[in-house]
Amino acid sequence: MMAGVAARRKLSEARRVQILEAAVAVIGERGLCDTRITDIASRAGTSSALVIYYFESKDRLLAEALSFSEERVYAETANELAKLDSARDRLIRLIELSCSSGPAAEGNWLDEWLLWLDLWARAPRDPEVARDSQALERRWRDTIAGIVREGQAAGEFRRVDPEEFAIRLGAMIDGLAVAVVVGDPEVDAARMFDLCLRSAAAELGFEVPRANRARHKRAGASPSVKRAASRAR
Repeated sequence: MMAGVAARRKLSEARRVQILEAAVAVIGERGLCDTRITDIASRAGTSSALVIYYFESKDRLLAEALSFSEERVYAETANELAKLDSARDRLIRLIELSCSSGPAAEGNWLDEWLLWLDLWARAPRDPEVARDSQALERRWRDTIAGIVREGQAAGEFRRVDPEEFAIRLGAMIDGLAVAVVVGDPEVDAARMFDLCLRSAAAELGFEVPRANRARHKRAGASPSVKRAASRAR
């Protein structure tokens, strides 16, 4: 009896994850306003009734899809950062992953930023969506601030307020990401990385490694960025 209940719960969770993965993909392609529950159900290979059963509304599905995507990105990022010995290298890698549109993020970066655009648009009018947005933003800032504290304790970074630095860097990444996604010809992923890294290095007092300077010279936006920009417009 208990084994049967456990199996049903496992199946139920697997189906929920399948719907969330479909939602991330479809909302990223179409935007929330042009996404129908039937579109997500079709992509997930299930029924609209089951999508509504799990998530109740498109707004709730958006918030949970973004949270799901964030959890996946955080797990991947934690694995990447755990391989690095210094706080400087961890901060550089964190910025690099935030600005990546290529294989390092396996395409998730663009889908996630497109979800954020929809979330930001709805947050001022929906307290529940606003709470979800604030919780995700707080976690992101805490990650940055934690790396700064580690670097300060190790003598790698100069003394700044870690929380205020995290707000500034997070806001810079958010703003430049919007410019990339909407196709600003002056801001591609490479320039976004360069601006964020140089700003962080100047404020925290560390030198940008030569390898990073060489690898991220200004270049044209990748085809995946251009496709996302055309969808956003």
